Amino acid sequence: MLSRSLLVLSRSSPILSQAFRRFISNTSLSTAEVFVQPIPSDPGIACLFLNRPQSKNAISINMLQEFQECLETVKFDKSIRALVVRSTSMGSFCAGADLIERRTMTDTQINKFLVGLRSTLGELESLPIPTIAAIDGPALGGGLELSFACDLRVAGHDVTKIGLPETRLGIIPGAGGTQRAVRLLGMSKAKDLIFTARMLTAVEALEWGVVDYVSTAPLTAFDRALQLARDIVKNAPLALRAAKQALSRATDLPLESGLDFEKASYDLLLTTKDRTEALEAFKAKRPPVFRGE
Repeated sequence: MLSRSLLVLSRSSPILSQAFRRFISNTSLSTAEVFVQPIPSDPGIACLFLNRPQSKNAISINMLQEFQECLETVKFDKSIRALVVRSTSMGSFCAGADLIERRTMTDTQINKFLVGLRSTLGELESLPIPTIAAIDGPALGGGLELSFACDLRVAGHDVTKIGLPETRLGIIPGAGGTQRAVRLLGMSKAKDLIFTARMLTAVEALEWGVVDYVSTAPLTAFDRALQLARDIVKNAPLALRAAKQALSRATDLPLESGLDFEKASYDLLLTTKDRTEALEAFKAKRPPVFRGE
């Protein structure tokens, strides 16, 4: 169960979705399977918690719905400049779809779930702010696909199970894994990872390019992800959003069209207050104070 101080903080937080407010007003914070929580010591950084410890955060129908609601909250909250996706329990990240629940679902329910999961990961990927997956435990199947929808991935130094085991279960990655793996790793490595259903350790995942960082003992993946998020939120919020938007279009557009899009994104920043503040701070040799304006 989460701490009482976390529960009290959650009740006063302005960034919580209506669904989550309903959860904490009726029961306790620990009953929410997904929730958003700001980090009081680090303004601008929030965590999206996965909270099904009994199933290693396997994605259920209810969990998927709460995930969607939390993403809607984050999308429209300009006070959040970086988001870390993590587990409430150490030694865990996300074990993929809830296969126990899956056995009780009809074909129609399964199809609806897969469409919803694909859509939700698309929403995560398209958030206008930088996102980081803090992988402090197994990231399997849909769990690894979830991390692929984040901008950056950090694995804990002691994590030993990172992979896409679907072909061993008679299926294929169905929430974007085949497509995002190719874009992230290249065709050959994506084929190798999916065809063999191999499990990677954190160090192997770093070598493959599946993750971007591995924590050093005794730091956890979340510790390292938080360091990374702090480096990110020092920078101008509008510039971060524009950079993510331009980078996200790079693989979709021909080079000249991409350069035009970059130029248009750049031009919009020239008249912002943050741009003026950056120049004044540089001249005065002081840290800038960005307000997202």
